[in-house]
Amino acid sequence: MGTVHAKSLDPLPMHGRDLGVHPDDLVELPEPEQESKQEILENKAVVVQHVNVQGLGRTKEDLLGYEISEVFHAKNLIDVMKKSHIARQKLLRLGIFKEVEVLIDTSEGSDALPNGLDVTFEVTEVKRLTGSYNTMVGNNEGSMVLGVKLPNVFGRAEKLSFQFSYGTKETSYGLSFFKPQPGNFERNLILNLYKVTGQFPWSSLKETDRGASAEFNFPLGMTNHTLKWEGVWRELGCLARSASFAVREESGHSLKSALSHTVSIDSRNSAIFPSRGALLRINQELAGYTGGDASFLKEDFELQLNKRLFWDSVLSASLWGGMLCPIGGQPSCIADRFYLGGPTSVRGFGMYSIGPQSEGDYLGGEAYWAGGLHLYTPLPFRPGKGGFGDLFRTHFFLNAGNLCNLNYGEGPRAHLQKMAECLRWSYGAGIVLRLGNIARLELNYCVPMGVQSGDRICDGVQFGAGIRFL
Repeated sequence: MGTVHAKSLDPLPMHGRDLGVHPDDLVELPEPEQESKQEILENKAVVVQHVNVQGLGRTKEDLLGYEISEVFHAKNLIDVMKKSHIARQKLLRLGIFKEVEVLIDTSEGSDALPNGLDVTFEVTEVKRLTGSYNTMVGNNEGSMVLGVKLPNVFGRAEKLSFQFSYGTKETSYGLSFFKPQPGNFERNLILNLYKVTGQFPWSSLKETDRGASAEFNFPLGMTNHTLKWEGVWRELGCLARSASFAVREESGHSLKSALSHTVSIDSRNSAIFPSRGALLRINQELAGYTGGDASFLKEDFELQLNKRLFWDSVLSASLWGGMLCPIGGQPSCIADRFYLGGPTSVRGFGMYSIGPQSEGDYLGGEAYWAGGLHLYTPLPFRPGKGGFGDLFRTHFFLNAGNLCNLNYGEGPRAHLQKMAECLRWSYGAGIVLRLGNIARLELNYCVPMGVQSGDRICDGVQFGAGIRFL
């Protein structure tokens, strides 16, 4: 029997440049006496006797055992190829190999069985030190990012990285350590040290955070969970001399120590242009229990439903909401409150310019909700179909929401009534551009409605860029 060399062993049917052969021609046997072995490999049980990994340098062998062990359980040649492909994908996902090739051959030697196979993974490790330069799109802001990474620091897929980011509203740098659990990459520990300086012109506020955090990520059934502790020293100051007295009162130093838990279920087929599926994300944060000046309980959620209609159009519905409850009689901090409005949430309003304000500075609120109904369609006449044109969508939307402060001495009915008062809403249409699978740009014509005194509106064309949209 010949040897099968593969860069990628895709699930059958296999053809094209990965294998360079058709599945019917996987085993090329010019000699008649070899036909019986071919028949055994294709139609009868086989045994994987040995799995070898070649090319290891600083990587520990025990780490790879978890990723390739399923190959031993293959029952026939096709099963060997499928399980080898899955193992290859797992090895690449670790982020410690630049290339992984798979070789499948018949077993040789004194202990070789007639139907025995040997599988060899030839790997090329990434460099000990790598650098990167890229641009990043946040919620209506952009930044330049420089990074240095030390992958596979201790030989078990750990990663130490340093990142510096300079943006239009925020500058940050931080040191991060990533440690996955062997055999379960989705279960991992992340430690961070960071400094972030941000400007918030809608509040005439600037903030500098110096902090540390530890988070543990793990899947549980269909859900993904994140447990996090964060300790941060916050320094708030005025961005302009014209800052209101309410913002000046918030200026100064504070310590925040918070525990948080996030659970999410995401069945969407795309994070940017989903055509089906749903997303539910719930976050709880408790500050003050582990020390610090800030003391509050904060809850917020995000829900999105998507349904494909006729002519490649998609109907999408979104709902956001949250509530912050101060603990111990202390007032909430302007840096912890919710903000609403702008091209990424309630379109047609200025960035975070809905809700309580003082002398033109927006102070945020302790409770909010926002909902959106969207219809996405292909561009008229489908220019560039199957190529560049598929990055664009026509967008029709209806948004609504409210942001306010609640009197927690009142009952739930009073809270609901206040959340329903002074409803802001808007409608419009525009063009949406997908940037990879991580961000998108919107150019919309907006008609704001339900405008309240003090709200800042954007009546007409509005541009938005970000990674999270209502």
